[in-house]
Amino acid sequence: MAAEEKKKLTPISDLGEFGLIEHISEKVKIKNKETRTGIGDDAAVLDFSGMQTVVTSDILVEGVHFDLMYTPLKHLGYKAVIVNLSDVVAMNAIPKQIIVSIAMSGKFSVEAVDELYSGIYKACEAYGVDLVGGDTTSSVTGLTISVTAIGAAQKEEIVYRSGARENDIICATGDLGAAYMGLQLLEREKEVFKANPHTQPELSGNDYILSRILKPEARLDVIKKLRELLIKPTAMMDISDGLSSELLHICKQSHCGCRIYQDKLAISQEAAELANEMNLEPLIAALNGGEDYELVFTIDPADYEKIKDIEQIVAIGHVTSEEKGKYMVPKSGENIELKAQGWNAYKK
Repeated sequence: MAAEEKKKLTPISDLGEFGLIEHISEKVKIKNKETRTGIGDDAAVLDFSGMQTVVTSDILVEGVHFDLMYTPLKHLGYKAVIVNLSDVVAMNAIPKQIIVSIAMSGKFSVEAVDELYSGIYKACEAYGVDLVGGDTTSSVTGLTISVTAIGAAQKEEIVYRSGARENDIICATGDLGAAYMGLQLLEREKEVFKANPHTQPELSGNDYILSRILKPEARLDVIKKLRELLIKPTAMMDISDGLSSELLHICKQSHCGCRIYQDKLAISQEAAELANEMNLEPLIAALNGGEDYELVFTIDPADYEKIKDIEQIVAIGHVTSEEKGKYMVPKSGENIELKAQGWNAYKK
């Protein structure tokens, strides 16, 4: 396309705050009967008819949680929704609504906002949730996205971190460490590009691990499958800060210990190969990498036969008494104590 034919971008100032809100809400479609009023009033009105309501919120900040040098805005919008839906799912609830607030600097155009929201709309469509409100404001530090997710479940369906019991089976979904390795790959290629802007990034053959960091998914499919099998986890969390950190949270809240087994942890071949190429230990990525948005949960031993042949669920260990500690059993050698070495927002 010739330079003169390049599409002109629309400054957000042309619309103003309320015009931008109207522009965003034009594409919003309501999907849930619980949503009585969405965007357009002072607050959303939701009616859950006696159901338990689950609410969670996450903030994504440019330069801290994402880098726009290698994060497409559409993927960022999708991911901002998913990280919140994952928390709702981890409570064994069904996501229903989201509220999205954004702060943007003057470098963003209306078209850039459209691209960001196209990912948000796509996530809403994929998971059947309604966008019911939010806020927009200016920023002097780039882009910040805050998403609040609302979910619903019957009182007896809610799963907390505190319910694990001695001898329960510890399960994890999917594979671990791929998101962390995807991030390492992107950061490596970013540094190469900064040193030589004429080089093209070497990303071929790494589609899976890139999708894991740029476009994760919430495991709503897993909790729906567990409900079909009449299995209620005794404790559950999503793996956002690393498997070790999440297990330690469950153990602390449940006043228990745990044993997980190295040979039971699922690590994708692609992630393992890249880790070896970068002189990183794949096991460390799996234990501490974070941003996998898989689920780690405990079940009654009586339910093991129901889940043992489900491809996306792997039994990785068991719950012990608190005094026995929290350890990983390696393929050889002495047990390794689990440490919380995942993401910490205020770690130096």
